[in-house]
Amino acid sequence: MRFHWGWLEPVMTVPYVPTLGPVRREDPLHDLFEAVVENAATDRFLPHDKDARWFDHKAERVLADAIEHDRHQTLIPTLNERGPRTVKVHVYGNVPGSLTAGADLARKLAAAHGAGRAKVAWFLGPDQPEEYPRGVGTRVQLKDFADGPGEAPGVRVLDYKQLPEPERFAVFADLMAGDGFAFLYGRMQEGTVGPVLTVLDGATVAGAIGPMETLSDAAGRARLLPQYFGVRPEYRGLGYGRALWRSAMFWGHQHGAAYQLLQTEVGGASDRLCAAEGLTSLGFVNQAGA
Repeated sequence: MRFHWGWLEPVMTVPYVPTLGPVRREDPLHDLFEAVVENAATDRFLPHDKDARWFDHKAERVLADAIEHDRHQTLIPTLNERGPRTVKVHVYGNVPGSLTAGADLARKLAAAHGAGRAKVAWFLGPDQPEEYPRGVGTRVQLKDFADGPGEAPGVRVLDYKQLPEPERFAVFADLMAGDGFAFLYGRMQEGTVGPVLTVLDGATVAGAIGPMETLSDAAGRARLLPQYFGVRPEYRGLGYGRALWRSAMFWGHQHGAAYQLLQTEVGGASDRLCAAEGLTSLGFVNQAGA
């Protein structure tokens, strides 16, 4: 499958590549789209795939033979075999019927591949309205380190290994399992991830962000990878989340990162924090069942 870039680029409101996620407009987008299609027949990670740090093989692949591509819209389906088997159709284009066509294709392919879930993903530019139901829209955020890391944290932040009693992190991880910290703690115990930054309230781990790691992108620039980030509910509103975020940005700047990309739930706490910290919105990624 070869993409006609004169067709795809004009309808790409957000720089988002199936199976890879958000990228920058400055990245070699055409090459990335071609690469994920060429890689579809394997279970290997591309060199710049952020998910390679978690697993030994790539579980999501483009269903290359089912791509629909013309001058008005492009539909790119993927199959994810990690967790509930899921087909997702990425819709680039907003002609009448685009989402319906994407949903129809998702259901058809889900049946053909024995997937219990069928989804459609679509994209809106940063100047589009933000009135989304919670859990549907995420905002793609860009932190550019060209102007430095930003303001210093106002609360002391420690590396997990500096905690007086590191085992206390297990309590935090269990309570925040829904935010991914139980999974992260398992990797921390294996010693396979970078630093995890924490903030204490007395002797209690109140919040954490990590792991802190960078990876070269497709253009060869160091990218600060997304982190698990959370504060226990009873300790929110005390500035701990902001302190953790700012400490993470200092870490990224000090370790040579050029930028960070992440997705935040529209209207959520992280979304509001990123806006207050001056991050740039690259647009919105929306998902729903087909």
